[in-house]
Amino acid sequence: MQPSPNPSSVVETQSPRSGTFLQAIRRIFSFPVVLAFLLIVLASITVHKRFEDPDMWWHLKMGQIIWTTHTIPMHDIFSYTTNHHATVPQEWLGEVTIYLAYKLGGLSGMMLWLYIFSSALLIAGYILCCLYSGNLKIALVGAGCVWLFSTVGLSVRPQLIGYLLLIVELILIHLGRTRNPRWFLVLPVLFALWINCHGSFFLGIVVAGVYLFSSFFHFQAGSLIAPRWDPRTRNMLAIALALSCAALFLNPDGIHQITYPVNTLFHQKLQMKAVQEWQPTRMSGQRGVALLVVLLGSFLVVITRRSELYWDELLILIAATWLGVSHSRTLFAFGILIAPILSRLLSGFWENYDPTKDPRWFNAIVMAGAIAIAIFAFPSKQALRKDVEEKCPVKAVDFIKQNHLQGPMLNDYIYGGYLIWAAPEYPDFVDGRGDVFEWTGVLREFGEWATLQADPNRLLQKYKVNFCLLTAQSPMVYVLSLLPNWKKIYSDSNSVIFIRKHS
Repeated sequence: MQPSPNPSSVVETQSPRSGTFLQAIRRIFSFPVVLAFLLIVLASITVHKRFEDPDMWWHLKMGQIIWTTHTIPMHDIFSYTTNHHATVPQEWLGEVTIYLAYKLGGLSGMMLWLYIFSSALLIAGYILCCLYSGNLKIALVGAGCVWLFSTVGLSVRPQLIGYLLLIVELILIHLGRTRNPRWFLVLPVLFALWINCHGSFFLGIVVAGVYLFSSFFHFQAGSLIAPRWDPRTRNMLAIALALSCAALFLNPDGIHQITYPVNTLFHQKLQMKAVQEWQPTRMSGQRGVALLVVLLGSFLVVITRRSELYWDELLILIAATWLGVSHSRTLFAFGILIAPILSRLLSGFWENYDPTKDPRWFNAIVMAGAIAIAIFAFPSKQALRKDVEEKCPVKAVDFIKQNHLQGPMLNDYIYGGYLIWAAPEYPDFVDGRGDVFEWTGVLREFGEWATLQADPNRLLQKYKVNFCLLTAQSPMVYVLSLLPNWKKIYSDSNSVIFIRKHS
């Protein structure tokens, strides 16, 4: 990353040398710390209604198995349709953290996990933008950019850890570039952790590679500038990148875990089409419009020569835009990658933070208010249970257990994760682990069945399905009602159960 416009002033502002009690108090109740507290409030308000995610449950179950058995499953152990097909445990460490949160505090512990990582994501994004832009006020715009595009994926899933590590990587690259190249040597440790938490590690390798590639160029074309790195800094990054690639092999599945993100993007075409978050971003939607506004604003600043654009920034912008447009879920990465660049481009539009003008008592009041709001926004155990009951087949699963229904079972796609957690004695048909179901052909079969592209009896007969658990909104509810050998035996506001009639 490029040096801050005024790095010495940032160091002086954020790292006062005096150790006196008064100066410590001033630092604690300073404007940047107040902003951090406000970002915690923003994160809390954003996620307090985002607890239930269909994939959260199978992540939780996997974490429980790993923690209690001290082994990492390498084959599917949840579904009867995949015939124990090999899987890639690409998020196992993140899943363990989710289970530990549940073990310590139940549903409230998982919500606290979401609070902590969402807050850490926004605060780390603000720190990155502060360092990169050199303007502690305008960095809030960058943090807002991180927040806006992260709302596409703020949930109890390991991807929060992965994207937090992406921000940490950008901070390390900036510090290595502008302060001391030895910061680059932390990258291998980061990637050894990252590959075991989330597949976004591959994006991190690409980002580091982009900075290394751009470090060899030296030119100026209008407002586009490419300053060549000094050889020592470049060589240190090259060594760190090589060690980072080697560190990727510190995972339980070797090369398969390293190549998994590439397999997902280029070979799991059916999942990309079937799962909404993998579909292209709808540019007429709110986040699509925001993406266009951010890009247009950034280039207008450059075109009007209010700021210069660096060569590595242009390459990152191109990659981030491709990610943001190609898949709605990767808008998360777009926001993180573009935030520091946007902050630097806008850094001259607003005067920098002056610590001598800090209203300490007002700051203290705001911080206390922020803490109160964050605590108040935290949902109660009753609210969390109600949220689960409204979105998951809780009552339907109780009915299945109480009446001892015999499988095999066919379930709707979004119910698979909850079934893995709440009813492991009933192997599911399909769930959010789209990769293993695409590899085995089950996802294609289920998609054709659910969209009436095939005879509905064919799939039910092939897998000898005895009962079906469907969402109340599923089109197959009406289809099964018309089939002579199927009978509806249960329904509530969100679930319906059909059982096969036996002659």
